Amino acid sequence: MKKYSPYVRKYWYSFLLGPLFMVLEACGEFILPYINADVIDVGAANGDIPYILRRGALMLVIACLMMAAGVLGANFAIRGASRLAAGVRGDVFRKIQTFSFTNIDDFTTGSLITRITNDITQIQNFTQTLLRGMFRSPVMLIGALIVSFRLNPALARVILIVIPVLAAVIAAIIAVASPRYSRMQKQLDKLNIGIRETITNERVIKSFVREEHEKEKFARLNEALVEKSTAALKMMLLMQPASAIAVNVTTLAVVWFAGKQIMVGGMELGTLTAFITYLSQILMALNFLANIILQGTRAAASDRRISEVLNAVVDLNDSAASEKDHLVGSGSISFRGVSFRYFKNSREKVLDRVDLEIASGELVGIIGSTGSGKTTLVSMIPRLYDADEGAVLVDGVNVRELSLQHLRDSVAMVLQKNTLFSGTIAENLRWGNEDASDEELRKAASIAQADSFVKTFPDGYETELGQGGVNLSGGQKQRLCIARALLKKPKILILDDSTSAVDTATDASIRKAFREELPGVTKLIIAQRINSVIDADKIVVMDGGRIVGCGNHETLMRDCQTYREIYWSQNDRKEAM
Repeated sequence: MKKYSPYVRKYWYSFLLGPLFMVLEACGEFILPYINADVIDVGAANGDIPYILRRGALMLVIACLMMAAGVLGANFAIRGASRLAAGVRGDVFRKIQTFSFTNIDDFTTGSLITRITNDITQIQNFTQTLLRGMFRSPVMLIGALIVSFRLNPALARVILIVIPVLAAVIAAIIAVASPRYSRMQKQLDKLNIGIRETITNERVIKSFVREEHEKEKFARLNEALVEKSTAALKMMLLMQPASAIAVNVTTLAVVWFAGKQIMVGGMELGTLTAFITYLSQILMALNFLANIILQGTRAAASDRRISEVLNAVVDLNDSAASEKDHLVGSGSISFRGVSFRYFKNSREKVLDRVDLEIASGELVGIIGSTGSGKTTLVSMIPRLYDADEGAVLVDGVNVRELSLQHLRDSVAMVLQKNTLFSGTIAENLRWGNEDASDEELRKAASIAQADSFVKTFPDGYETELGQGGVNLSGGQKQRLCIARALLKKPKILILDDSTSAVDTATDASIRKAFREELPGVTKLIIAQRINSVIDADKIVVMDGGRIVGCGNHETLMRDCQTYREIYWSQNDRKEAM
């Protein structure tokens, strides 16, 4: 519960005044029937109209006070629950922002979305119900019992027989419902993952005419959620009939015994009316308490899922950093015996004893077959992953010793998947530097060969992009992502196959601009096309997680069989000879 206490303390007035006003409303609940009994037994029985009017006025005042207390109590309960949920949601979101790629893979994106939305909503609903009923229901229950015994101790004993029976039934319902809520939330995860995947890849689905397949897949996931939800929620439905049976049976017993007492003059009619009202209040309070417990069971399942996120151990952090104040200067890079596995129990290494030296300002090309470890290698530099063995050094300092913020501020990485956000082109570019001037935007776009096509848009840099930049071509998105990275003014620039969708002339222009405009920046370019890196200062050839060749084009053509095979597969062999 530690995660909730800061917000309970911060908004203490809501968590204090909400229950307080609800208790005041509950006090009126068991006072009114007592006064009403007097109206019937004294005023009506004796025909005392002034007495009836006085007591009626008192009841009206109490009812108005109850209404005001109920409205205020509900208002504070809603405020407190909403603020608590907003605070915890912020904590979860901030924790997710610290996650490494490994952490995100462990949870999956769909599951994280469910936890930060649906699960926290369950906590909010439970908190709101708790603030409205955790004191109101016990006060109503105890108060009604006390007044019932005061009115007629013999009849009140009937209620004491019913309460433990109803409590046992409620406990059994809760015991069965609890694990079903956990299964329901997990199925909701699966549904959200499926929805996200389908909507994100809508264009692919349409291009392969797979709409019917996706509809069937969604129907299966949806039906599975219906089954899990029904299994959990139908237990709650048993609460109402169980309470109704308890109320009806107890009411019949009370009327039976009370009828005999009224016939012999041992009980007044008004007292019976009040007693039945108190009986309903007692059973209603029990039912409300049971609903709190049942809702708490569902919230507990959500709480465990939220705690899993907040308590997750982030494998990439600054805990071992001894050079937190060190700022990256030259941008030189060293890989020393670096090995890495995505699955730590696997014997197969994605990177296997990699050694590589990259000088400051060099343009380095990295090529190799799919799965050779190219992306994993460059991901080690900004610590998107940490090496299992060996060390990655920047400026001669182990990246583990550097502050993540300083390190990542100095490294700009354009990933394989080009991601743009809703908003204008200028807003997207300023992700690289939110204070960048219009002139700086144009210069970065010019280096990335994006300025020319942006100018053709009627609104230029103020052109609104659809979600993910759907109104741009693949090559245009790549160039804007490169421009965004350049605005960081990095010491190290990494392009992970980020010019694959542009034509060869534009690709060459981008490399030429890099040499002329970014002479002091260390540039690493992963490419599938060998012509994209043929003029690099150094070309690294990877195969099976190892470096099998390193040098310039002429050296590799002479000494590296793998490089020659790649080159020949993309160019005429006679020309190469």
